[in-house]
Amino acid sequence: MQKNIPAIVISLIVLLLVLVLSVYTVDQRQAAIKFQLGQVVAIQTTPGLYFKVPFIENIRLYDTRIQTLDSKDAERIQTKEKNNVLVDTYVKYRIVDVKQFFVSTGGDFARAEVRLSQSVNDDLRAEFGQRSLAEVISGERNKIMENLLVRTDKDARSIGIEVLDVRLKRVDLVPEISADVYRRMDSERKRVANELRSTGSGEAEKIRADAERQREIILAEAFRDAQKIKGEGDASAAKIYAQAFSKNAEFYAFYRSMDVYKNSFRNKTDLMVLDPSSDLFKYLKNPNKSGK
Repeated sequence: MQKNIPAIVISLIVLLLVLVLSVYTVDQRQAAIKFQLGQVVAIQTTPGLYFKVPFIENIRLYDTRIQTLDSKDAERIQTKEKNNVLVDTYVKYRIVDVKQFFVSTGGDFARAEVRLSQSVNDDLRAEFGQRSLAEVISGERNKIMENLLVRTDKDARSIGIEVLDVRLKRVDLVPEISADVYRRMDSERKRVANELRSTGSGEAEKIRADAERQREIILAEAFRDAQKIKGEGDASAAKIYAQAFSKNAEFYAFYRSMDVYKNSFRNKTDLMVLDPSSDLFKYLKNPNKSGK
């Protein structure tokens, strides 16, 4: 019995080794292809524990999580006006058909990404070639990314890949035309500024002319109203004088003479040369008579 112990141990070791070589797992982040003598015999996309025939069947696991393809260098692409721009992109993708992915690329992610890069580059040139510089920089940027996603995903499906997103990180002018564009922008801004200044000056002159016209109208209306009020006042005063004169003409004449005396002899240095028989002195000579 003791002589059989080494054989039993060896048998157990071999059995354990065969069991280990026969079992493999696929988690939720992976898909597996089972090969039998180099031929694909099964695809496992459901997580779990699986078995294979050792030395006859082998397994290749592929990551099915979302991957990022980021362009290393900016692509030089022409717009509709033949202006060159530098474009940086990135792509989000994942494997959805692991068998087709293996058949098309040999299971090589590097080859798949080269294919994706070429597809994105071709689609970029097609999209930018239909649009002006202003449109690709800002006006239709979202539309370009939507079209890139549809086109790139359609091509990527042929190699078992789903494209989830295509983004333009940067769209810049090439250095040799940036200075010229900035000069044109500066000239355009100056032209607009001069137009605004000219328009402002014209509006200011119109406002000043209107204000001056309003001033003249207000002054004329005020002078008219003042003359009207003054005339009405003079008329009222004349009417009052006439009414007072009609009631007592002698008193009115006397009152007016006193007023003349007061104003004429206010300053002692004043000198007047008059005929003593002048009507001016009739109330000084005989205040009780009219001088007739």
